[in-house]
Amino acid sequence: MFGQNREELRRFYKTSWDKRCAGEPLQPLERLVAEVVAQHPEYHTLLSGSGALQRDFDATDGEVNPWLHMGMHVTLGEQITADRPPGIRGIYHRIMLRLGDAHSTEHAMMDCLGMSLWEAQRANALPDERHYIDCLKKLGG
Repeated sequence: MFGQNREELRRFYKTSWDKRCAGEPLQPLERLVAEVVAQHPEYHTLLSGSGALQRDFDATDGEVNPWLHMGMHVTLGEQITADRPPGIRGIYHRIMLRLGDAHSTEHAMMDCLGMSLWEAQRANALPDERHYIDCLKKLGG
C-alpha cells in the first residue's frame, strides 16, 4: 500500500475514515480501510485526534497497536480479493463457514499472518507463502 512512512500510512487511515464519516466518495482502497475502521469502534476516538499519528505502541506492555491490527485486516482483505497467495480465498470461505462471520475469520487468520511476517522479519527474507497457507489450512478444518 505504502512504503515505510508510518505517518503517511496512518494519515491515509484517518483521511479515509474522515471521508466516510462525511459521506464523501471513496476510492476502493479508501473504502476497504474505512470498512476496517468501521468494524473497530474502539479505535474511532484514536482517529479523531492528531496525536495518534505519531504515538508509539509497546507490545511488550501488552498494548495492542491499533494501526498494526487494522493493517492486518486490510492486508487480509487485499489478499482475499486478489486470491494471493493462491488459494487464500477458498480457505477464507471455509474458515468463515466454521466461524460464522468475516470479522472473526480475519481475526483467526491474523495469527498465521502475524507469524508469517514475524518469521520473515527474523530471517530477513520474504514471507514463506507455503508455510502461511499451510497454517491457514489448519484453521479451515
